[in-house]
Amino acid sequence: MSPIISISNLSKTYATGFHALKGINLDIARGEIFALLGPNGAGKTTLISTVCGIVNPSGGTVTVDGHDILTDFRKARELIGLVPQELTTDAFETVWATTSFSRGLFGKAANPAHIERVLKDLSLWDKKDNKIMTLSGGMKRRVLIAKALSHEPRILFLDEPTAGVDVQLRKDMWEVVRKLRASGVTIILTTHYIEEAEEMADRIGVINKGELIVVEEKKTLISKLGKKQLTLELQKKLDAVPQVIFADQLTLSADGMNLTYTYDTEAERTGITRLLNALSEADIRFRDLSTTQSSLEDIFVDLVRQPR
Repeated sequence: MSPIISISNLSKTYATGFHALKGINLDIARGEIFALLGPNGAGKTTLISTVCGIVNPSGGTVTVDGHDILTDFRKARELIGLVPQELTTDAFETVWATTSFSRGLFGKAANPAHIERVLKDLSLWDKKDNKIMTLSGGMKRRVLIAKALSHEPRILFLDEPTAGVDVQLRKDMWEVVRKLRASGVTIILTTHYIEEAEEMADRIGVINKGELIVVEEKKTLISKLGKKQLTLELQKKLDAVPQVIFADQLTLSADGMNLTYTYDTEAERTGITRLLNALSEADIRFRDLSTTQSSLEDIFVDLVRQPR
């Protein structure tokens, strides 16, 4: 099946000379949840804005379900719903009015039943007659999602959708996203909350300084780039890392009571058995041991720290 979004050699250079995007190549599969991660200024919002037709590319091509974003703009754009970072809403309008108006902007016939369903799914139904200016920040964020879904898009871009939203509202939004994906909507998510990507995404892309540095399935990324650590709780204090095999992979805690061995999850052999035998021969005994694995956050931090 062909990808619903295909990005080829996409670049963006602003008038100031700043290279916001550098040769981006990316395909988004139909019905997937794709998380785009990156530090501030990495190019996440520029990439989304370009696909949505808000920013003109300097080079390359983007197609949305086969429609070129430049030569077939209307067809491409009507397939997309966008939830921007900024809380840009008509403060004096009601929730119902602004959501219905957004549908009309795409030339869609009025459909009160659809608007009602969207507002109910987002727990906004009891606020439908409220002016937006009276809503909390979290509720305004939900209104943005309702507006983006008003014209029944097949692709939904969520640019930092839960920024400034409390934990419960965040979880509610995750549930909405799952329901949308189940209905066939493709979701592209940017977020600063690494646990959000870990919880929601099928695939993850990391962008830094305008370059897409990795794109992998979530499980593959954690497996391939993650590391495991074996921590030994020692019976006696050590003053220094013992000179045994794999000593360069050992770290000693500040109190000298814990020894941690870091190893590659992809390696054919972990070396744990040989290490434990070597420690035993060196008369280093331990009370207990535990293992941990790198989180997605650890991997992300390592990736963006690497010089490019």
